[in-house]
Amino acid sequence: MQAPDEFNPPAGVAQELHPGLRRILAPNPSPMTYRGTNTYLLGTRYLAVIDPGPLSNAHLEAILDALSPDQRISHILVTHTHLDHSPLAAPLAARTSAPILAFGGPEAGRSAVMSDLAQSGMVQGGEGIDTAFRPDIELADGERITGDDWQLEVIHTPGHLGNHIALAWGDICFTADHVMGWASSLVSPPDGDLTDFMAACHRLQQRDWSVFHAGHGAPIENPAERLEWLIQHRLGREAQILAALADRQGSARQLAERIYTDTPKALLPAAERNVLAHLIDLAGKSKVTYNGPLASDAVFRRLS
Repeated sequence: MQAPDEFNPPAGVAQELHPGLRRILAPNPSPMTYRGTNTYLLGTRYLAVIDPGPLSNAHLEAILDALSPDQRISHILVTHTHLDHSPLAAPLAARTSAPILAFGGPEAGRSAVMSDLAQSGMVQGGEGIDTAFRPDIELADGERITGDDWQLEVIHTPGHLGNHIALAWGDICFTADHVMGWASSLVSPPDGDLTDFMAACHRLQQRDWSVFHAGHGAPIENPAERLEWLIQHRLGREAQILAALADRQGSARQLAERIYTDTPKALLPAAERNVLAHLIDLAGKSKVTYNGPLASDAVFRRLS
């Protein structure tokens, strides 16, 4: 799905999305972040900052400048530990004395399969991980965080990253990088797990949402439709991989080159990681196999 070009707010400017909710775009546009990271300010007096963003002094000052004289930051919430979401949490905490809340450090929430892969060292990864991040308070799935005039429910949504969470504010959900409107999420083993990703998508489908506010891009006004598209997109990619393996075996790189024929060359490494995530998921479902140890350059063949 192509990014909606009309989404192009000015960086560093707090824009109201709902009463009591504003968004500030960080100045970090890129092929992987679209226009930049969305930082959200929730509340009217004691505020929660959701995803403070990358290490940027300009963005730090933009967040602080958005506060009126009678406002202060009471909570700093981090949805996951990628470098475009979490590094500014510590400098913001130092300036505001607000605690940092997250599911855990970089390795928290990993599935057993991905933990084994990480320990083996045979599968690369670590794209943009904030390895130094540690929260002051670790959050649990289902936990409720209560502020002055707001309440958030923690929903553990691993897949893009093991420690990824979404945050429910009534029927509004901050989906971070799990569900975005401008692109599908990168799932790169061993930090990302496609089996977990799909399970989290199905879990989000169980509730009636009015809007998703994502980590990048515009608000998603059709949450149910977007979730269904995301699930079908992944199932379609799985079918493409199985079809590509019907004729001959191949590595994740070779399969990515066969399947992502319209993808710019600079984005092929990300495509390769997504294909590897699918192959690991398919191996877990006994649809493909491989010879030797599971590694980034392993050669896969179809079983059924």
